[in-house]
Amino acid sequence: MQDLARAAGMSVGNFYRYFPSKAAIVEAMVGLDLAEIQGDFAEILVSDDPLGRLREKILARLTEDCMGDGGLWAEITAAAIRKPEIGVAALQMERTVVTHMAEVFARVTGRSMDDVQQRYAGHSQMLVMLVKAVAMRTSQCGPASPALAAMVVRTIDLIMKDISNDIPKG
Repeated sequence: MQDLARAAGMSVGNFYRYFPSKAAIVEAMVGLDLAEIQGDFAEILVSDDPLGRLREKILARLTEDCMGDGGLWAEITAAAIRKPEIGVAALQMERTVVTHMAEVFARVTGRSMDDVQQRYAGHSQMLVMLVKAVAMRTSQCGPASPALAAMVVRTIDLIMKDISNDIPKG
């Protein structure tokens, strides 16, 4: 609990004053993150270039939010492995993000949500994993080297290209 409190910049006592359990704390943190993410996806969906806007948002998250979010995500991930109720909250967040990405991919490709969810599940999961991994690494090791940063961007671009090049014919 101390690691989670430290990562959030609070004392353990303050946490327990407002929340009955560690799971409740994580659920609240995930809820705050989800509210911000849902706002981002609402903006992305109305954009003239949803895939380009998604890319911009992902890159912004990698550069702006990594230092603060990485330590917190590392603690949440560790707690999720030990406590199933925390794992449920963390998994729900990832599923929500993956669903929002599917909405973007459906808009871009003209495919149905069912088709998009089957076709691009790995793409979405990879993007989520990449953002979390970069954030956690940055909190531990500092900013990525130019070579690593370029590789991350290249991977994101490859994923986006897979989707933009997969528009149904006819």
